[in-house]
Amino acid sequence: MPTEGEPIDVRFTKWGGGRHWEFPLRWLGVDEHGVWGAGEVGTRLWRPGAGFESQIGWVTLFPHDRPWAASFYGPAHQQVDTYVDMTTVPEWSRSGVSMVDLDLDVILMRDGSLVLDDEDEFEEHRVELGYPETVVDLARRTADEVATAIWAGSEPFGSIGASWLARWSEP
Repeated sequence: MPTEGEPIDVRFTKWGGGRHWEFPLRWLGVDEHGVWGAGEVGTRLWRPGAGFESQIGWVTLFPHDRPWAASFYGPAHQQVDTYVDMTTVPEWSRSGVSMVDLDLDVILMRDGSLVLDDEDEFEEHRVELGYPETVVDLARRTADEVATAIWAGSEPFGSIGASWLARWSEP
């Protein structure tokens, strides 16, 4: 695994191994919740057929043993506070982390509303990509657990994400 300040190659794939979002982060550190990485303004994110440069900085948590990845955004992002991708459990290599994106996303909006996003894509891919029932159950159960934790303000969705974001944002 990388160490503090070193680059992390982040690779989300689709079920069956297709490429999805890829981008670099900087290793921030590890706590009881998982490994934290930081994205800088100007970070290039890409996937087949799309790409963009981030206009804001953010931090992402890759849990030690949970099937999701959570990104936390500061007030510069006008709409999204926390964005959680349902995935397989993140797997680490020497240079980075990879996981299978399972489509469902739980998003805490800046106005306090909570959104379960991409349910239609999840249903399409469930059939097209042949998600096993265990994966379907995992994604749905995990989305429910994450939504409940966000509503309750349970860590890492309470103040921990904001503290890592503040640490990253300090000059």
